[in-house]
Amino acid sequence: MDSGHFTPGPSSGDADGHDFDVIVAGCGPTGATLAAELRLHDVRVLVLEKETEPASFVRIVGLHMRSIELMAMRGLLDRLLRHGRRRPVGGLFAAIPAPAPEGLDAEYPYLLGIPQPVVVRLLEEHAVALGARVRHGDAVTGFEQDDEGVTVELADGERLRTRYLVGCDGGRSTVRKGLGVGFPGEPSRNETLMGEMRVGAAPEEIAAGVASVRETQRRFWLRPVGAGIYSVVVPAAGVADRAQAPTIEDFRQQLRVVAGTDFGVHSPRWLSRFGDATRLAERYRVGRVLLAGDAAHIHPPTGGQGLNLGVQDAFNLGWKLTAQIRGWAPDTLLDTYEAERRPVAGDVLDNTRAQTELMSTEPGPQAVRRLLTELMGIDEVNRRLVEKITAIGIRYDFGTGPDLLGRRLRDIDVAQGRLYGLLHGGRGLLLDRTGRLAVNGWSDRVDHLADPTAALDVPCVLVRPDGHVAWIGDDQRDLEEHLSRWFGRPAG
Repeated sequence: MDSGHFTPGPSSGDADGHDFDVIVAGCGPTGATLAAELRLHDVRVLVLEKETEPASFVRIVGLHMRSIELMAMRGLLDRLLRHGRRRPVGGLFAAIPAPAPEGLDAEYPYLLGIPQPVVVRLLEEHAVALGARVRHGDAVTGFEQDDEGVTVELADGERLRTRYLVGCDGGRSTVRKGLGVGFPGEPSRNETLMGEMRVGAAPEEIAAGVASVRETQRRFWLRPVGAGIYSVVVPAAGVADRAQAPTIEDFRQQLRVVAGTDFGVHSPRWLSRFGDATRLAERYRVGRVLLAGDAAHIHPPTGGQGLNLGVQDAFNLGWKLTAQIRGWAPDTLLDTYEAERRPVAGDVLDNTRAQTELMSTEPGPQAVRRLLTELMGIDEVNRRLVEKITAIGIRYDFGTGPDLLGRRLRDIDVAQGRLYGLLHGGRGLLLDRTGRLAVNGWSDRVDHLADPTAALDVPCVLVRPDGHVAWIGDDQRDLEEHLSRWFGRPAG
């Protein structure tokens, strides 16, 4: 990976003086995913990551069903599975114990627990293998945009020219602040300490203490993670500067307050804190500068949706930004990124607000929690909440039509094996059970599979590169109208 300076050479830019087509600020999961999606179509990408080294702590995150599907669409799932552990999808909403619903509309009905640094490393390696350039230790400090592109300034004064800039640089995004985009919401009211460390108490004492505290305090656990190490989560005493890591003494003190004992914790591997701030950017795009991931939305980690939301932003944006750069995007295509993804983020913020309330120790929220626990015994309630948390229930508004319109298509059986195996290249796909349709003018952007055996209960579907169904029907003229809507004018 390149950590040196980029010096434009005779063949490095284009005729308009752009060093890159897209510069991505931030190489977390969102930025790395976006870079890879752009490189599938030979877009010239530079990713600038201010940190020189990966995070020193190994936080376990969960890839939810929709993110797992997206990884399968690009041929990455097997690599991730080697480093993760599958878990049932029950009990995701506010940690209310409930079994996984039966018959979920998914081929990958599990949560994949995996260390976040591993996810970041694999996604970055994937982007680099596709040709993305990644520079560590380089931070975006400012930028100026005009009608033709964006001039990006780095901390050392270096200036680079790009067609588009995308801020994937976290909740304190320099790019968002530079745009002057508002970030309304609620500041942190509660903080939680999290870390991994050794514990001196006996396992039976730990189990009994945790069970007692968790009857009322859900923001608390001690869980073994292997090799004698425990994951420890305990409410903090107040709200502190998140840039300042807590100490082992902070953990001991809060454990004694909450559980009456510090369980003999010692020898930490890493210590951190997180808050419950909830904010949503007022806009996702201003001209040639866009926001994605935590730069566009932050929320409490309840339900484990943050990383997933950002990765899904990147899959939605990547092909649309490619279309804009390649010149075939319909006039409003790039605008659909914000139109589709901002309401999804708003829904995640609302469900995390609700989950946070349900984890309060106050009598009112505890009463609501007991009621919801009872209601989750109803299959449809449990199913709806699981689909919400895992994002397989998302339906974009593509107009009137069958329920499948606007939803993602699961990894169904097709004559050539599995559907997602046909989407590795990030192109659109017409899945045609009639054998009578064609995508002739769009064959440079859309693949066509005539397969009467495909496991569909509709005649044909037009699938976008992010896996969402953009059209359903069997009429060629109607198909061409929708091809033009999503994939621009036909070639030739």
